[in-house]
Amino acid sequence: MARIAGVTLPKEKRIEIALTYIYGIGPTLSKRILSQTGINSNTRVKDLIEDEVRKLRDAIEKGGIKIEGELKRDVMSNVKRLKEINAYRGVRHARHLPVRGQRTRTNNRTVRGNVRKTAGSGRKQTDQKT
Repeated sequence: MARIAGVTLPKEKRIEIALTYIYGIGPTLSKRILSQTGINSNTRVKDLIEDEVRKLRDAIEKGGIKIEGELKRDVMSNVKRLKEINAYRGVRHARHLPVRGQRTRTNNRTVRGNVRKTAGSGRKQTDQKT
């Protein structure tokens, strides 16, 4: 069981893919870390030796890479700063609307949390027959 930066890596995945489960490490950075440590990218996580796991852990910690909690804190502080200075992007974050110029008349369900406020034509059905 390889546990790096507080994340348990999936055993059956290749190490190149498993490293991307750590927040802040993508495919490119994963390949760079593996080339620095000299570990084969096709090795499965379950086949890693303790020495290789230690090398990965050291490369990530001492490589100056922001990951997990530290990166999330930085992102939150950047959004908080945008809100405090009343920047347009900060206002969009505060109102839970798309920030990067997407249209809002339709297709903004992802940012708003799949909220569906309109229902039909808005008229209520009457119980009496006319």
